[in-house]
Amino acid sequence: MLVDRFLEHLAHEKRSSPLTVQAYGRDLAQFGAFLKQAVGLERPEQANDKAVRAWLMRLMEEGTGPRTVNRKLSALRAFYRFARTVGAVAADPTDLVEAPKVPKRLPEFVDAGRMESLLDHHAWPDDFTGRRDRLIIELLYGTGMRLAELLGLTPADLDARRCTVRVLGKRNKERIIPVAPGLMDRLQAYMAERSTLPAGVGYEVPLFLTPGGEPLPRRSVQRLVSHYLGTVTPQRKRSPHILRHTFATHLLNNGADLNAVKELLGHAGLAATQVYTHNTVEKLKRTHQQAHPRGGAPHEPTKPVKP
Repeated sequence: MLVDRFLEHLAHEKRSSPLTVQAYGRDLAQFGAFLKQAVGLERPEQANDKAVRAWLMRLMEEGTGPRTVNRKLSALRAFYRFARTVGAVAADPTDLVEAPKVPKRLPEFVDAGRMESLLDHHAWPDDFTGRRDRLIIELLYGTGMRLAELLGLTPADLDARRCTVRVLGKRNKERIIPVAPGLMDRLQAYMAERSTLPAGVGYEVPLFLTPGGEPLPRRSVQRLVSHYLGTVTPQRKRSPHILRHTFATHLLNNGADLNAVKELLGHAGLAATQVYTHNTVEKLKRTHQQAHPRGGAPHEPTKPVKP
């Protein structure tokens, strides 16, 4: 099937992440099911622009948000580009489809004071799990790495002498991220404790393990991050990716160079990094409004000076 060939192309030639391949596969399966049920077509390569629009309309009628609809449309666009390349279709039906507008949303982040409270003053459990969990949150916040990158770390990726960590990002792109000396010391202490676990001695074994020596599941990291962030912030979004947003926002708020932040995050272009500058601009606006006499904040009218 053409869809299977496309997913193989994503995985092996485009070197897309497994999560991206899975997501595109789900989107195309959902589109294919819609075509069979609502349009009477057997394969996505038989669809035209009207069929694509009908599917997008169905999604929105079912309450799917514009961001999700756009992501699914991106999957279709990638599929039809591939289909044209291999000669399976003469034209791309998504060329005539306009993506729904998405309201502008700034990345959420955790206030620096709250992160300091969590890392320096929280009563962490004094056992292997507590020390590991604190380290995970500190590493996500201190490096800005993605969850998949964290789970892919092995002891061989740590360079204690240079205080760096090597991560494998999207499309298997490798980058080196500096680590604070104190954090590296805690990583080394964790490594010593980890070595006593059943599977904790191999340098190719994942860095973060359960007390039983098994690789720490993705869902476990999501749960622990949500739990501990919930002790210092009331915000609803408390995912590992929020710590990536927090890392970038705090760097830029403190004057970091945009290009340097781009490299640390592993972004392919500046556009993805520039979204974090909006948080910095909003902070400057609030400061101006609160502190400047003409900034817009309520103030007492001044009395005219008598000559």
